[in-house]
Amino acid sequence: MLLSEVLYKTPVRSVIGSTSCEVKGVTSDSRSVSSGFVFIAVKGIQSDGHHFIHDAVENGAAAVVCEKMPETIREGVVYVQVEDSARAAGIIAHNFYGKPSEKLILVGVTGTNGKTTIATLLYKLFSELGYTCGLISTVENKIAEQSLPSTHTTPDAISLNRLLHEMMRKGCSHVFMETSSHALHQQRVAGLQYTGAIFSNISHDHLDYHKTFDEYMRVKKSFFDGLEEKAFALSNADDKRGEYMLQNTKAKKYYYSLRKPADFKGKILDNTLDGLQMIIDDKEVHFRLFGEFNASNLMAVYGAARCLGEEKDKVLCKMSNLTGAEGRLDFIVSPEEKIMAIVDYAHTPDALHNVLSTISSLRKNQGKLITVVGCGGDRDKTKRPVMGKTACELSDVAIFTSDNPRSEAPEKIIQDMENGVTPALKKKLITISDRKEAIKTAVMLARPGDIILIAGKGHEKYQEVNGVKYPFDDKQVVSEMFGLLKK
Repeated sequence: MLLSEVLYKTPVRSVIGSTSCEVKGVTSDSRSVSSGFVFIAVKGIQSDGHHFIHDAVENGAAAVVCEKMPETIREGVVYVQVEDSARAAGIIAHNFYGKPSEKLILVGVTGTNGKTTIATLLYKLFSELGYTCGLISTVENKIAEQSLPSTHTTPDAISLNRLLHEMMRKGCSHVFMETSSHALHQQRVAGLQYTGAIFSNISHDHLDYHKTFDEYMRVKKSFFDGLEEKAFALSNADDKRGEYMLQNTKAKKYYYSLRKPADFKGKILDNTLDGLQMIIDDKEVHFRLFGEFNASNLMAVYGAARCLGEEKDKVLCKMSNLTGAEGRLDFIVSPEEKIMAIVDYAHTPDALHNVLSTISSLRKNQGKLITVVGCGGDRDKTKRPVMGKTACELSDVAIFTSDNPRSEAPEKIIQDMENGVTPALKKKLITISDRKEAIKTAVMLARPGDIILIAGKGHEKYQEVNGVKYPFDDKQVVSEMFGLLKK
């Protein structure tokens, strides 16, 4: 492929050299440059790719794409100056890998909570409907039945297009993809052509990165602003910002709701730990998932399937047997005491409130609700006291512990959480910085009929401390405590 073809639709300011040279690969990592590669100098949060242009050239780069031309120009190397390297990386990768999103039915899911569940349920539903599907999510990436590890909610632009190309090559027709605010802000999805986009909800999160809630909303909204006319935009009418998200989109607008008039209307008839009984567009259906927020997630899945032209009865029939994503209301019951432990990814105030409220409303006996929860280090500190208060208000016992402390001291994070707890609520509180000991304590305190919620990490199989990821799995730990696995 020629450099001129790779640069198609990239906003270029100036060029030194000829764009008729052959391109063998594209990368934004100077260490992975080989002969004939295009090196894209992207300004990241931790480092600036412009500092590594010399290394890329030494490694054999045929072309360099950058926002600022280097002082030294190497003869035989093409230098392309662009307005935004991050955006250029998305467009260039899309071109180099054969514009895979134009040959796939690509549906993106954005919002604070529910992204993983909605994307995973869509992947499972369309697989059940007979399609070969791809999934890009926080928990895992999947190409048909092949599972690949996931390092980010949304991969970087080059990895993303490489993955989409591989999905296309292996016969996928549909791809369902979480689209995070970080990915939108960092232009990781630039150049992609979406068939449709879904908005779940928006609440307090990622203010360590976006600084203000208005900026967080603006970034989410930009996803829908950029859709083409032939795409569909599906939004949650029950979220007070659901209509705002679609305000300026050129795509065809649709709404789903549990409470308001909408294109896709649902109503909860019964909500128990055995599942949801609902009416969706005048048809009564039982689902294996429980909780009002899952009812909303199911409406998003149903709405998207209908927007993609699938038949109502067939969709609802297949949906009735679907299970959720790993680490989302995953529950285990101890064989003897019948204590239920629920592992959930809830790591925002809103998500924690939703999960605790759901569990509280579904308790059939006088059993206690014991919550084990922490907050991540080096992340939005303003949510810590809110989560601490929520955990104590809605639980009989709250155990504050370590999550992924990263470079922060777990005790300092726990103290930030404690700052939101009133003196009256502190009698419910226990602090144990060692997460395994915290889970063990919760199990020891529990009696038959009690429920333990272990919140914050969900599907994660590690705990990150000072830049090192140590093996840790909430579900495995509690299973060991219940005697279901050998320690």
